[in-house]
Amino acid sequence: MARAEAQPTDGHSWRYELTTGHGVVAQCRALTQRALLEWFGSAGEPGRRAADDAVLLVSEVVTNACTHGGLPSELKLTATERALWVQISDNSPEAPRPHRRHHAARASGHGLYLVQRLAARWGCVPRRHGGKTVWFEVDIVPEAGAQDRS
Repeated sequence: MARAEAQPTDGHSWRYELTTGHGVVAQCRALTQRALLEWFGSAGEPGRRAADDAVLLVSEVVTNACTHGGLPSELKLTATERALWVQISDNSPEAPRPHRRHHAARASGHGLYLVQRLAARWGCVPRRHGGKTVWFEVDIVPEAGAQDRS
């Protein structure tokens, strides 16, 4: 079973050191859902769709790290005023790239396509001591009266 050590960096950011093991994708989804609920509360229908997109993208990027990146080592979630910023680090220096043209009928190969379509912004940066961090932002507009994050 995967294990994550939560290290809140402040009220708006959580950092999880991921250990290798079975279940890391599901665990990262659950951690993201928990953070979204805490930071954005009930965000109404548009916010729920955006939160669902964020959880889907976490699944896809963590899966890609497991498949191509030598396993994920860290998940960092940060709430901005109207967005969730996600960073997933792994040990491979190779930037994500499509291996072939996207085709909806394929059983796999949709991760980067979904990131490009659903994230407001995304990118990849090398890590100082090797590996890379893939990051993305999903805009989440809280419903009026949603719980305050401060």
